[in-house]
Amino acid sequence: MSPRYFLRSLLLLILAAFSANASNWLYLAKLSSVGSISEEETCEKLKGLIQRQVQMCKRNLEVMDSVRRGAQLAIEECQFQFRNRRWNCSMLDSLPVFGKVVTQGTREAAFVYAISSAGVAFAVTRACSSGELDKCGCDRTVHGVSPQGFQWSGCSDNIAYGVAFSQSFVDVRERSKGASSSRALMNLHNNEAGRKAILNHMRVECKCHGVSGSCEVKTCWKAMPPFRKVGNVLKEKFDGATEVEQRKVGSTKVLVPKNSQFKPHTDEDLVYLDSSPDFCEHDLRNGVLGTSGRHCNKTSKAIDGCELMCCGRGFHTDEVEVVERCSCKFHWCCFVKCKQCHRVAEMHTCR
Repeated sequence: MSPRYFLRSLLLLILAAFSANASNWLYLAKLSSVGSISEEETCEKLKGLIQRQVQMCKRNLEVMDSVRRGAQLAIEECQFQFRNRRWNCSMLDSLPVFGKVVTQGTREAAFVYAISSAGVAFAVTRACSSGELDKCGCDRTVHGVSPQGFQWSGCSDNIAYGVAFSQSFVDVRERSKGASSSRALMNLHNNEAGRKAILNHMRVECKCHGVSGSCEVKTCWKAMPPFRKVGNVLKEKFDGATEVEQRKVGSTKVLVPKNSQFKPHTDEDLVYLDSSPDFCEHDLRNGVLGTSGRHCNKTSKAIDGCELMCCGRGFHTDEVEVVERCSCKFHWCCFVKCKQCHRVAEMHTCR
């Protein structure tokens, strides 16, 4: 192996590792209290940030609690969307918070990057609209009368500010000079796909004004979709993610479908470079907890079914007592009173 080839290979490995750990800032989710990032000195001590993110933290102290909330939103949504899959976004106490699962170019990593960038954009935008931040407020570009005839009014969500901050903070590692590896391109693409899941599903909310509730005048504003909707959109994109590889087109490096028979991906699609492991066996070194002890659905043929979830190892069945509310009645005025009912149910867990 020539010295030049060795150095080039080493550089590519360093760049890949540099980009692969770009989600380390999600460790902010472990900070529990609002107002916990209130001094510049705190920024230096935050685990998981690179130097340029530390500098952004110092310049934007009031925004950092929103970034922390965005990280928590992303993790909670990931755990909800993957609750019935072998890999269920379980967190570790180390960096990265999802283990080495996100350091590989898999579709799971693609989802984590997309939902994380969306989480920051969503939380910062929400903080703008609620008046928590001095640097931004409602979107004042939405005003006047719409083509549909209603009056733009109220507080439209300032999604442009939220997206811009997410791009500056979340993308900073990949946009650093020299970070042009295939993994960096994958991360940047999925980050943007996450933000587009909000942008492309903005909705119009309205309120009627008039005598006795009539709609003589209607005022409307633009609002973000619920974050659950964003998660649902990205989970669909995960299921249909495109496997890609890097190619050089002219002087530009781009990602293209690995299978030339597949249609090119769009800006809204998720892309990945590497096949996923099966996540069956416990492998803590790589952040894989395995499926032993996981609950499964005996009657399902899908991934949450015992056959697939347990990877063919079989499962235990136990009888458990379930307490439920039942025979609920409304009493005037104004409360609902229920009885407690007990029933025995089967619970299945993987061997």
